[in-house]
Amino acid sequence: MTAEVVEIPGYVAGTWTIDPVHSDVSFAVRHLMVSKARGRFGSFEGRIVTGADPLDSSVTATIDLASIDTNNAQRDDHIRSADFFEVEKYPTMTYQSTGVRRDGDDYVVDGELTLKGVTRPVPLKLELNGFGPDPFASDPAKGARAGFTATGEIDRTEFGVTYNGPIPGGGVALGEKVQIVLEIEAVLQTS
Repeated sequence: MTAEVVEIPGYVAGTWTIDPVHSDVSFAVRHLMVSKARGRFGSFEGRIVTGADPLDSSVTATIDLASIDTNNAQRDDHIRSADFFEVEKYPTMTYQSTGVRRDGDDYVVDGELTLKGVTRPVPLKLELNGFGPDPFASDPAKGARAGFTATGEIDRTEFGVTYNGPIPGGGVALGEKVQIVLEIEAVLQTS
């Protein structure tokens, strides 16, 4: 058996901090069985460690659930309530990777998502968008930025987010499946 060497152009091993100004944490869920409601979180933080072997990399992230924004203040308040996130009792959602693996030409980050005190495995399909210099670094010769896109799907009911309502003619107000899209820009820590 031979070890496969993973080569990524411009790859830099190190510890990275997620740049919330240049990143986006968003989701979509079926609404009234005819469209999708979309939202995002405005406050989050995380750390990425890229290993010498990219498959030895890891990520941790924390999302402030009160920072939800679906472009409707009334709906946002309802989602913060006990019907959904119960943010007074569970203010954050966390993700901790457990491994990175190849999936054909792609990558998957395996990890555990914790929401409302419930932890479940959630794999995220990973796209490496690139590594490059950081023009904002105090020492641009040492600074670097990296970009990642990660997508996945959860069943919200598995995390105790079960609120729903019937709609006239049959069906329910919200789907159970929630699509997750993460657009992440990270800054290499040089100190």
